[in-house]
Amino acid sequence: MIEMNANTDIVVREFIPSGEDYIQLVESTGWKGIVEKGSQQLEEALNKSWFVVSALHNDKVVGFGRIISDGVYQGFICELIVLPEYQNNGVGTNILKKLLLKCKENNILMVQLFAAVNKSQYYKKFGFEERAQDEPGMRWIHRDVL
Repeated sequence: MIEMNANTDIVVREFIPSGEDYIQLVESTGWKGIVEKGSQQLEEALNKSWFVVSALHNDKVVGFGRIISDGVYQGFICELIVLPEYQNNGVGTNILKKLLLKCKENNILMVQLFAAVNKSQYYKKFGFEERAQDEPGMRWIHRDVL
């Protein structure tokens, strides 16, 4: 873990990482099926996002978050990733605050995300609420269409 102090220069700003940097972030999570898209397609996905911020430490991308949105009333936080050695030092919090501030500035009514079970408490600190049991979220991952 990187020990954060007043001399640690981590800057969170609007910045789209390269496909290779994004792959390193995703690989740190253990998520499956994303890296296989390849650097070029992943860069295309990032460039088509509504808003992207990165956390940079000495020009190294150590964290990242992005939103896809219609720009009117719906926003969806696709990812919030911080390299393990930079976690628990406020990096993710700074990324999330920038994402939410952008939504507030643009009067986005609803921001949604999917959170791992052990991460829901983190998002609740920022005002996120779990959907009711009778209103579950769903997802479809590329399968054969019936």
